[in-house]
Amino acid sequence: MVLKGFGDSLKQTFRKIARMGVVDREAVDMVVKDLQRALIQADVDVSMVAELSSGIRKRVLDTKPPSGITVREHFIKILYDELVSFLGAGKGELNLKPQRILLIGLFGSGKTSTAGKMAKWFKTRGLSVGLAACDTHRPAAQDQLRQLGRKVDARVYEEGKKPRDIAKSAVKHAKEDVLIFDSAGRDALDRGLAKELKELGREIKPDEILLVIPADIGQVARKQAEEFNKLVGITGIIVTKLDGTAKGGGALAAASVSGARVRMIGVGEKLGDLEVYDPRRFVGRLIGYGDLEGLLEKARDVGISKEAAEKVLKGDFTLNEFYEQIGSMQKMGSLTKIVDMIPGMSGVKIPKGMLDVQDEKMKRWKFAIDSMTPDERAHPDTIKHIRVVRIARGSGVPQGEVRELLKYFKQAQKIMKMTKGGKGLKRGPLAKFAKQFGLQA
Repeated sequence: MVLKGFGDSLKQTFRKIARMGVVDREAVDMVVKDLQRALIQADVDVSMVAELSSGIRKRVLDTKPPSGITVREHFIKILYDELVSFLGAGKGELNLKPQRILLIGLFGSGKTSTAGKMAKWFKTRGLSVGLAACDTHRPAAQDQLRQLGRKVDARVYEEGKKPRDIAKSAVKHAKEDVLIFDSAGRDALDRGLAKELKELGREIKPDEILLVIPADIGQVARKQAEEFNKLVGITGIIVTKLDGTAKGGGALAAASVSGARVRMIGVGEKLGDLEVYDPRRFVGRLIGYGDLEGLLEKARDVGISKEAAEKVLKGDFTLNEFYEQIGSMQKMGSLTKIVDMIPGMSGVKIPKGMLDVQDEKMKRWKFAIDSMTPDERAHPDTIKHIRVVRIARGSGVPQGEVRELLKYFKQAQKIMKMTKGGKGLKRGPLAKFAKQFGLQA
């Protein structure tokens, strides 16, 4: 899960408010202290934490709840709104139009991987994409971009010895809708890097200059963003590696006040693990409200219709559909990530190995399913020992793997049914508030 420790702390804070008997100054101070502790552990700048705390106290204690809502509900809404504002000014999606995008950043920020992920993101939305390998400083950078280009079926331009020459050639020959330029990084923003980026900017004339920042730098993100902005005038920020660090909250908060909006976030190592950054949805996921909108976007990106995705979320599938659905869900990411995006289901423990099924085993499972009768595929609970033996003989799949398939199917169906079709927030102390304030998708 993205920012798991930070998210767990926030969930506890919101639940504490939901269970409060009286919302007085002492109660507000207690909640604010919990929030401060969570933010500081996430490497958020202390002065920013103090400013946020002051704003929350003032709004809760000095403003009256709107007609029809309680003081507790008012407190929850204020805390949610303040966190959303604190972590970003608004949704940062890129335009779906022909454009040139220059990725910049320091060494090790994840620019090359991000270029490949962005290529996939645009291609799943119907645009053709080219990649320009302008990082000539890191020995493996161009080879890495070639490999990514093959995976996403995007042409890689690399003709020339110097970054400026490669960029010039790419601009001249590229016919794709979107052209993404990978650039070199350094350990620090020095004169050499500054000169190179300015030259690339003049040659490319980019529509977007996106600064790639790793989440593990925490609050230092603000300084980097401000320095790069002064140098080349960045149009947005991409925060990477949010899945593997406790400092991600600090990086997002710092970037949000740097003068440039966070446009996208990297939440994993797979090519599909790049998301549009929407603070409202992001905070919702952190505090357990889920993000059904984001989940349906992931489904669409891997070719699953909204109707099919909603059917899976309800656990409304049989072995007739199981093989295809599991393949599609694997493309969307781990089942743990999927469940975290379903309202009210964050933190559900997933049996070890769920959705981590190798291709060869998937093929054998398919043979086993094909050997079943239509009634068995529709009602797998009827498959007992004698039928397992017959299916194993008919498919050439060991009996143990047939039983494993049936166990796996029941686990997946059970977990999906627990989500109530994505309506998990109908249970628990936050249910009323989520519905009332539109925080549930």
